[in-house]
Formats: sequence, C-alpha cells, structure tokens
Amino acid sequence: MPAACRTPPHSLVRAFALACALLFALSGCAPGALQREAGKVKLPTADSAFNVAGRLSARHGADALAASFRWHHEAERDQLEFTSPLGQTVAVLSGNSEGVRLQAADGRVLSADNWAALTERGLGWRLPVDGLAFWIQGAPRAGAPYTVEPGESDRVGVLRQDGWTIVYLAYAEDQEPVARPSRMTLSYPDIELRLAVDSWH
Repeated sequence: MPAACRTPPHSLVRAFALACALLFALSGCAPGALQREAGKVKLPTADSAFNVAGRLSARHGADALAASFRWHHEAERDQLEFTSPLGQTVAVLSGNSEGVRLQAADGRVLSADNWAALTERGLGWRLPVDGLAFWIQGAPRAGAPYTVEPGESDRVGVLRQDGWTIVYLAYAEDQEPVARPSRMTLSYPDIELRLAVDSWH
C-alpha cells in the first residue's frame, strides 16, 4: 500500500506521534516465550476486544504534546480517534492485517502495509505498538519475556518488557470482573508517555 505522502509535514508527524502511542500491532505473537515468575502478583487476562477512552501526554526529546483519545480495538482491526484539548479532531488511525492509515484533520493521509512500517516512516523510530494493547490492561505482552513488581492488593505495580518500564499509578476499582489501570506512565530512553483512562467498555 503506497504512502499518500512520502515525507509527511511536521503537523502530520506530531499527530501521528500521538496516535501511534496507543496502537496495537495486529500480527500474532509466538507462544512459549520465556517469562519470570510474577510471585504474588495477580496478572489479569488481556481482552481481545475493548473500547477505551482517556487522555494522553507524550514527550520525545524536546517535543511534548497532549490529546484525548478513543480506542476501539478488535482482534483483527483497530480504530483510534485523537482530539485536542479544545475538542478538535487531530487524527484518526485505522487498520487491519491488510494495511494501516493515518488521516489528519486537514485530510492528508499517511499509509503503510503494517503498524511497524507506519511508525518507522512517520517517526523515524519504532514505538512499542505491539505491547500497548496489553500494557494498558495491566498485562504483559504475550510471547515475550517480562518482569513484574507487585503493587497494592497484589496487582501489577511495575511491568518491564521490551525495554520499556510501565508504572501503574492507580486502578479503577469499579471495573468487573477485574480492576483495570486508570493511570500509568511508560518510559524508555528519551521517551515518556502518561496515560489516564476515563472509561472501559
């Protein structure tokens, strides 16, 4: 799938940076990867489909930005809508195993065959898009080594995987059958993401 614009403008790249931070790679994960014992930590089972809404702030080097998001995730498709603090649509991302695309508010489009290629093309470096659909649920990505540290009530307090450190600051106590994270930070050298989840469905 050819890109609609080979060298995206700065505004499109900034919108892309926000959106990519919450994408889930649709390719499957190999089973049987090594992992370390979680001890007393209660690891939740990650849902294969969900709807989540919240707020995101991101910092990469000297760049910092913020947006609200709505993420509809299914086993075979993702769609994310990002809005500015004033409620204006910043970008809409959608995709499946056949291709992925970013549409900016002004109508410009960036597309690729997969999330990894889209991230590399838009940012010049890869975000951990294949782990975020798990990490936002308080679970490690399937098929890769990880370590965890317990938090309150034997929930995951800190998760380390793929070179990232995810610190869970709060959980939503009204979620059934298992409490989902409501506030977290994700850090990697020169990158920091802060997520606040307002609702799960």
